[in-house]
Amino acid sequence: MRTFLSAVLIVLVALLVPASAVAYWADHELGNADRYTAAMSPLAGDPAVQGVVTTQANRALAAQIDAGPFQEGIDALLGEALRSFAGTPAYRTAWDAANRAAHAAFLNALTTGHGDAVTVDLAPVIARIREELIADGVPLADRIPVTHVSVKVMEYDNLGDLRKGFRMLQIAGVWLPVLTVVLAAAAVAVAVHRRRAVLATGLGIAAGAVLLWIAVGLCRRLTLDDLPADIDRPAAAAVYDALTAFLRTTAWVVLAIGLAAALAAWVMGRVRRTP
Repeated sequence: MRTFLSAVLIVLVALLVPASAVAYWADHELGNADRYTAAMSPLAGDPAVQGVVTTQANRALAAQIDAGPFQEGIDALLGEALRSFAGTPAYRTAWDAANRAAHAAFLNALTTGHGDAVTVDLAPVIARIREELIADGVPLADRIPVTHVSVKVMEYDNLGDLRKGFRMLQIAGVWLPVLTVVLAAAAVAVAVHRRRAVLATGLGIAAGAVLLWIAVGLCRRLTLDDLPADIDRPAAAAVYDALTAFLRTTAWVVLAIGLAAALAAWVMGRVRRTP
């Protein structure tokens, strides 16, 4: 009975490892403005994301300028200026400000239940672009108003269900990792042969890490396949990878811990058998 109970606990640990990682990620990574902004910040240098931002900003800025027969030339000039600006520190600062605002809007939507999409407001980016264009002496740049242009990054049909699910993950993010550790310790404590239990628990933890890695990859594929046709897939893939980087790193760390525990138990068994 003790052996059976230990085996059941090890299976539970393997299943709880990915669930614990996702819950902790939702609570401490997605739910924290600083960590969310830090995760999205490297995307300022991603070519696909830069392409989406510059295209949207170019359309917004060009629509504010009526240059008559010179409109095509102005559009080309704006496009070149935007691509040049996208590689500056000022652009990165504006990008971080836009993502922090988007994170606040997302949490507000989950809290109040208002809205059906999460968008990134490009107004901070456009404001910095306008300043750069004026400083560079670009014609008619001083006529560009700072307008609010929103890029949709997430859309949801049922905000109520999303809010409930996110709230459950936030609550689970506090106690689920602790429960996983407790069950792993219990699986060893109740076992008749504790060294074997340590080895099995280590392998169970490693199996949970593999499940987490598979889940992240599968969700990536499903998410990208379900995107509307007008969404840039390389940019969306870059955003997904940035947001789930913590989960992938966690999977490798947990896999190493599980294999190390199993290897240590196996080595101890070999040492004891040596005369």
